[in-house]
Amino acid sequence: MEPPNLYPVKLYVYDLSKGLARRLSPIMLGGTLLGPPDSVVDVGSTEVTEEIFLEYLSSLGESLFRGEAYNLFEHNCNTFSNEVAQFLTGRKIPSYITDLPSEVLSTPFGQALRPLLDSIQIQPPGGSSVGRPNGQS
Repeated sequence: MEPPNLYPVKLYVYDLSKGLARRLSPIMLGGTLLGPPDSVVDVGSTEVTEEIFLEYLSSLGESLFRGEAYNLFEHNCNTFSNEVAQFLTGRKIPSYITDLPSEVLSTPFGQALRPLLDSIQIQPPGGSSVGRPNGQS
């Protein structure tokens, strides 16, 4: 029997503030947020094929990760990445990433900023369809 193909699983970590969060965090939050931005974390490897992976992503977009379910602090892109990493490898992404929102909220600045951030609605363009042109099945 031929061994299954193994595909590497890598987590790309981005500082979406382009360094602003890193510069402001010692002043406002009392520490650094993610460390060096734009790093790549090796999560492991998977036997999941691209076809199965796209089906999985599509089902997530219709269930746990519909656009309206997004919440900056409790249900965000890090939550999504963690869910996907566990599906592919059985391993979680590093806790320094998933714990970041609660660390920010535990600071006085985070508490002061939360009402404003909670009021921001983020909707992905084009709905939640993943890998399906025109939303077709």
